[in-house]
Amino acid sequence: MIEGDTFQRFLLEELHIRGEWVRLSDSYQEATKDLDYPENLRSLLGQAIAAAVLMTGTLKFDGRLSIHARGEGPVSLLMSEATNRRTFRGIVDWDGEIDPDASLVELLGNAQLAITIDPDKGNRYQGVVPLERENLAGCLAHYFELSEQLDTFLMLEANESGCFGLMLQKLPDYKKIEDQDAWNRIVQFAKTLKIDEFMETDNETLMLRLFHEESVLSFDQEPVKFECSCSRERTLSSIETLGEDEALEILENAATIAVDCQFCRKHYEFDRADIVELFRLGSSH
Repeated sequence: MIEGDTFQRFLLEELHIRGEWVRLSDSYQEATKDLDYPENLRSLLGQAIAAAVLMTGTLKFDGRLSIHARGEGPVSLLMSEATNRRTFRGIVDWDGEIDPDASLVELLGNAQLAITIDPDKGNRYQGVVPLERENLAGCLAHYFELSEQLDTFLMLEANESGCFGLMLQKLPDYKKIEDQDAWNRIVQFAKTLKIDEFMETDNETLMLRLFHEESVLSFDQEPVKFECSCSRERTLSSIETLGEDEALEILENAATIAVDCQFCRKHYEFDRADIVELFRLGSSH
């Protein structure tokens, strides 16, 4: 039985290799409904969402992690965000016709991938890695190798029904084990996994297929859901960047300032009283 939209950690105890996987179906459909994305951009967004959920699994504190790329190609923005509470959101912005066979570099052009870790308490941290690998999984594995000096394997896939991600990492004590070929063997097994199999097979069965010769410690599965962090208050505060004069000038030609959230399509409207109060409060600080 498929467990639904879940995230799960596991540990290959004797090999000192840790793993995580995430499977998203209903929540992925909810996040992308009403979005008329070309097929390859929908897949790219699914991969980025799966990656963000996996990467929050490495956080040791409450907060959020985002994957963000601003491109100079047809795709101007790729962004996904996940929290330690196993919620996510994401978006892709593009312009013009999209080549269905375009590579990641062809889609984004000369771009860098920024990974931002934003703790609820503490300082924000950002790491940047160039988009030099064949796919998003390769770029993010390279990020881990640079930032944490940990060999990392990532598999990210998405289709019309959902997305999934698998991450494996060597732990520091791996170098102490006798079987130094274990990493390559486990990675090769993982590469045989196909998206249809992952979306249609329960985690326990997958564990047996991939790691039946290993001692595996599986942690509890955690539900994952789409959730946008937008609010009326946060959206109103974003209008402050326009400046009072420009905001009031807009209201000379319209009854309200309308803002739609890019992530969840929620619609907000603010009238003159809202704007006047916004800048009155701002000037009092």
